[in-house]
Amino acid sequence: MSNQISADSSTSSMWGGRFSEATDSFVAEFTASVGFDQRFANQDIAGSIAHATMLAKAGIITEAEKDQIVGGLTQIKQEIADGKFVWSVALEDVHMNVESRLTAIIGDVGKKLHTGRSRNDQVATDIRLYLRDQTDIILGLLKRLQTGLLDLASEHTDTIMPGFTHLQTAQPVSFGHHVMAWFEMLMRDSERLIDGRKRINQMPLGAAALAGTTYPIEREFTAQLLGFEGICQNSLDAVSDRDFAIEFASSASLLMMHLSRMSEEIILWMSAQFGFVVVPDRFCTGSSIMPQKKNPDVPELVRGKAARVFGDMITLLTLMKNQPLAYNKDNQEDKEPLFDVVDTVTGSLLAFADMLPNLIPNKENMRAATMKGYATATDLADYLVRKGLAFRDAHEVVGKAVALGVQKGVDLSELSLDELQGFSDLIGEDVFEYLTLEGSLNARNHIGGTAPNQVKMAIERGRQRIEQLGH
Repeated sequence: MSNQISADSSTSSMWGGRFSEATDSFVAEFTASVGFDQRFANQDIAGSIAHATMLAKAGIITEAEKDQIVGGLTQIKQEIADGKFVWSVALEDVHMNVESRLTAIIGDVGKKLHTGRSRNDQVATDIRLYLRDQTDIILGLLKRLQTGLLDLASEHTDTIMPGFTHLQTAQPVSFGHHVMAWFEMLMRDSERLIDGRKRINQMPLGAAALAGTTYPIEREFTAQLLGFEGICQNSLDAVSDRDFAIEFASSASLLMMHLSRMSEEIILWMSAQFGFVVVPDRFCTGSSIMPQKKNPDVPELVRGKAARVFGDMITLLTLMKNQPLAYNKDNQEDKEPLFDVVDTVTGSLLAFADMLPNLIPNKENMRAATMKGYATATDLADYLVRKGLAFRDAHEVVGKAVALGVQKGVDLSELSLDELQGFSDLIGEDVFEYLTLEGSLNARNHIGGTAPNQVKMAIERGRQRIEQLGH
């Protein structure tokens, strides 16, 4: 898209009939949105082609006039794609730039395009078309990332690592099980975006400035041409509603929060203190002074970019909270934070879709870390409960066994049978089957558990679920 922007204030404004003096050049630049809303050009042209087609069907313009308008708009779309279109600040926004160029190409017939609509319902339509397109792109990237996570998890259903609470070793889990937790986060994000898309995909065009139009327009036909699922039912609400954009930003904030949590884990796991994973070099940088450093720049940036998206959502909420019906110029400020949300989420997903499936777990370090934290203590307590001891009593017995292990510097599985039986005569030789890491994993054999066969089934269900989403 062209960045050629002219500040020529001599261009006649499309709304200039009401005013007795020219807009000051500073005010023109201050109030102009063309510097950023030209991003809507393709959606604006698509909406205009549909509108012109409807006007002809309704007999408001002739078929010949419609053909001229559509031909001119198609030429403008190509000029923009070729970088030849010159944007004018004096014409304020993408809509007036396109309409002015259309009139220059086909003459006064171009002025008929705006019959039965306003810039208010036009921009509301453009935003919805744009956000619908971007939602579909983001959903595609999410599916790509989720598929990569499923592939990674399938390679490591038996790879043992410590599960944490309070960042302290809690119980053994498989690395595949942990990756599937990430998958579940992203699954909810996909579902939210798909659900929100239904509310994005409602057509405001036909609401005109705020009260509708006196022309015999056919909104259902226009909605069908543009692929909208429904039509905004109230003209006042149609031009002033930005709930759908805030909802998108909210869903995007939750998605970025999830990516930030994943980033935090990767950053910790990459450190020498953990040494759990290796991240490919292309996602990292070195230090300008310390030659040994390999810095996790991509996950750190994503963690930081989450804050931007949170801020954009708050900006949109604050922008809308005190606006009376209907449209107000304040709404021009909705686009830049919305664009930033789209760009930030898209970039973060692109990076993660390449990075996460290529993580290489260090199996030895993960296993050694699991052994250090008495991760099978709960398994010993469960063993005693199955032998008939009340859980609270079993908890006390295991606590004493852990204290002995700490004193001797060994894991529970490394204590002798005599030592363990010193805490409870219910403990038999079979106890060591439950104190191994593999035994701990296999014992959690239910839906949602970390048993390797359950993780494998969860992966297969995950593949089916992302296909059923339809995006």
